[in-house]
Amino acid sequence: MRALHSIATTVPWSRVVREHRAALVPLALALAINVGLLAVVVLPLSRRVAANEQRTDRATREQVLAAAEFRQAEAVREGKSRASVDLQTFYKDVLPADVAAARRVVQSKIKGLADANHVHYERSSADTQEIKGSELERLTTSMTLTGSYDNIRAFLYELETAPEFVVIDNMVLAEGFDQNSPLSLSVELSTYYRAPAAQKTSAPRGTGTGTNGR
Repeated sequence: MRALHSIATTVPWSRVVREHRAALVPLALALAINVGLLAVVVLPLSRRVAANEQRTDRATREQVLAAAEFRQAEAVREGKSRASVDLQTFYKDVLPADVAAARRVVQSKIKGLADANHVHYERSSADTQEIKGSELERLTTSMTLTGSYDNIRAFLYELETAPEFVVIDNMVLAEGFDQNSPLSLSVELSTYYRAPAAQKTSAPRGTGTGTNGR
């Protein structure tokens, strides 16, 4: 084996190329063609494929974000629509229609609750206030009532749970002059109603918005 190896190592490569030129030339041409195809066609094509995949991924992400933003916008729009409907329902069905109705709520209604719970209605005063930047106006009422502790507590409970929209802003409970005297309750209440200007703006054309004919 060593003799054969030593003989093979003495054969020059030029002789090998000359003797096998017929087979080596086609192989070299095929290799050159493959390298040329790889450089000219395959590599640019692979780069374009990678770029297209990146654009596709980016477009997919943008589409997902756009869909999420659209759903969010739809939710906001629907929420605003529901809020607008709820607000109109609140104005129409919960709040007094005007200042006259508001006065009836804080005076006639409360006097009725006081009588039903054996609480004596002493006196009251009322005032209206405009609310800047709002369609509403506020009616505030200060009143004084007298009665026993249990009756006043029952009166306040019915007032807080009444369907009419009345807010208890402040109240003070004072003892009488002696143990047999009734307790005195000073309470400040408020309710809200649509301002006349807002009622005119929201009323359909051709319909009156005044309260004189109510």
